[in-house]
Amino acid sequence: MREFITSDDICNQISMERSVFRGTFLVVEGVTDERLFEKFIDKDEVRIIEAHSKDNVRHAVKDMASVRKDERVIGIIDPDLDRLRGRRANPPLFFTDCRDMEMMVIKSNALQDVLDEYCDQESLAKFTETVGLVRDALISASYPLGLLMYVSQMEGLNLSFKDLDFERFINPRTLSLNAGSMVDAVIFNSKNCRMGRKSLLQRLDREAQSLEDQWDAARGHDTVNILLIGLKKNFGSFNSRGLNEGELGGALRLAFSDQCFVKTDLYKDTSRWAAEKGVSLWEIVS
Repeated sequence: MREFITSDDICNQISMERSVFRGTFLVVEGVTDERLFEKFIDKDEVRIIEAHSKDNVRHAVKDMASVRKDERVIGIIDPDLDRLRGRRANPPLFFTDCRDMEMMVIKSNALQDVLDEYCDQESLAKFTETVGLVRDALISASYPLGLLMYVSQMEGLNLSFKDLDFERFINPRTLSLNAGSMVDAVIFNSKNCRMGRKSLLQRLDREAQSLEDQWDAARGHDTVNILLIGLKKNFGSFNSRGLNEGELGGALRLAFSDQCFVKTDLYKDTSRWAAEKGVSLWEIVS
């Protein structure tokens, strides 16, 4: 049923609740966003509305401000590939830092907390000594796949990235990505790819050379899966062996604290908007 919910439905829900609630409505894409931001809102003055899609958030926030003249509605969405396309969000709509919410969390100190919980410290120290920081290895391995998605969309290739076997192109010892093997895996996973392997690799290389920030390309789903390989095959302790992607993503979100959030551009930008509007939004525990 969720796929049939429209932005008008979200606007109507807000308008109905407005009769009994005079505070701020925060509109987000999905349930994981709601769970994350629920930790930080002023619960007496803010209500979170799950819109079930990025477009619903975008249109609902715009219509509430321009059509229904309600200035106490704010939206947060993942930019996905919008930043690579030069698109920006205008208040009261805001982008998360990085490509998506998961990457914003991974970029924070939450990653270190999860490593402390699930890593064998001796193995982690060896990895860090020979390869470097886990965070650097993760972003280096995940951004080319996100960039290939960008190429696919720009060229209309309709490549399929669903249910990829990451172990086909990620080295578990170093977490490095083999671009040729990655492209092979994506082509194999797709139907009727209209661009050959060599051309795809060349295009990917050109995009990588012009990319200003790898964090704008890397996708959280891919990065969590790569981290999972590292934990299961390299530097994880016994309690990481049974982890799956959903559990690891949940652990990262739980580790994303008030202190992590206040360091983000999202917190700074939305707090500035709230101050200008004279409304309450976040309640941070120092």
